[in-house]
Amino acid sequence: MSTIFLIGPGGAGKTTVGHLLAARLGRAFIDLDARFAGKHGDISRFVDSFGYVVYARENVESYVSLSPDEMRAAVVALSSGFMTYDDEIHPDYRRVREAIGQSVDTFVLLPSVDEEACVAEIVRRQLARPFARSAAREEAVIRVRYASYMAMPHRKIETLGPADSAVDKIVGTLGRER
Repeated sequence: MSTIFLIGPGGAGKTTVGHLLAARLGRAFIDLDARFAGKHGDISRFVDSFGYVVYARENVESYVSLSPDEMRAAVVALSSGFMTYDDEIHPDYRRVREAIGQSVDTFVLLPSVDEEACVAEIVRRQLARPFARSAAREEAVIRVRYASYMAMPHRKIETLGPADSAVDKIVGTLGRER
């Protein structure tokens, strides 16, 4: 069994779908944001204090510190910008990104593949979180990253409906070439 990777913007449903998917498959669930926060505290405060580049570097370090036993047959929800960092952010980043990118069990979660619907829903979901930035900032971030997510060669899973529907779609495609 290979690791299942969930990619997508903040508010796409990676944690919700990841928990359900892991439970359905009897696998461990690893939330990279939770792992980072467990080590460094609140992500927003960390970024405010040290900057995004330091956050990205430490986030990759959180990922590479996962043991092979932890990763084996796990469902891993990556942080929202994980696949968009600069190649030089961490010595292992290029290798890690390529491995995740080549996995047939990597999925991009988005509320909708329609850009306007996706942007509106991401902004709505992010503003409901306690660490939310302004609506304008949330919209700017998803508008910049939307094209990157859509350009990824992985299967796109829409999360605007029930989370169980997204899990069903993932389970139905596991291990198959896209």
